[in-house]
This record gives sequence, structure tokens and C-alpha cells, in this order.
Amino acid sequence: MTADAPVEPGHAGALDVDVFFAGVAVTDFDAARTWYEHFFGRAPDVVAHETEVMWRVTQRGWLYILRDVADAGHGIVSISVPDIDAASSALGARGIALEPIEAVGDAGRKAVASDPDGNQVAIIEVTNT
Repeated sequence: MTADAPVEPGHAGALDVDVFFAGVAVTDFDAARTWYEHFFGRAPDVVAHETEVMWRVTQRGWLYILRDVADAGHGIVSISVPDIDAASSALGARGIALEPIEAVGDAGRKAVASDPDGNQVAIIEVTNT
């Protein structure tokens, strides 16, 4: 196996993952919660406690925010969407500012939004080959 070859589920030595959680650290929890509610267009799916909430973004993928002042502002998250133009328009209508959509080599296109702490949330549209 080369470094470029994807590891298929069930492959000997592969990590068998049931559910994926990505966490984003924030300083002002209330401001961040409001921003992510606008980003996703809805309230969180789970309120773990007063400074941690979670959104289910795919069948088995979750994004959560938590108040963690020391680590805030360094997050990078990418979310693949089927139509970046439609997603960009919907986010703009909800008050989420995105950088201009740009090509990413032959891989597709992406646009990046920054939450109140500067964590980057990119939407990407992968080129179908």
C-alpha cells in the first residue's frame, strides 16, 4: 500500500469508525452558538451542557463547539456539499460571510467562512471524475 492509496473499511489494519465527531474550540460560547446556528440554519441537535453543543451534519458525522479559551481560533473544518453555489447563496442569506469561491486545482472548488474566533469552516464541492 502506498501513502496515496485510500484504506478501505474492513482492510486489515484499518481503523473501523462508526461515528465521526469534529470539535471546534471557542471563547464566547453564546456568540459562537449563534453563528453556527446561522451556519447550519438550525439549532443544535444535542446540548451536552451549557458550554458544549452538537450538530449532526451527516448520517454519522457531527460537529460540536465547546468553550475552550486556550485552544479557540485554531480550528479548520471542511464540509463537502453537492452544490457550492447553492450552499454559498444559502449561507449568505443567513448572514454568513464567505470568502470568494475559488478553484482548488483539479479537486473542485471551496469557499471559507470564519466564526467569531477565527476558526475556519470551508465548504467544498468535489469535482466528479
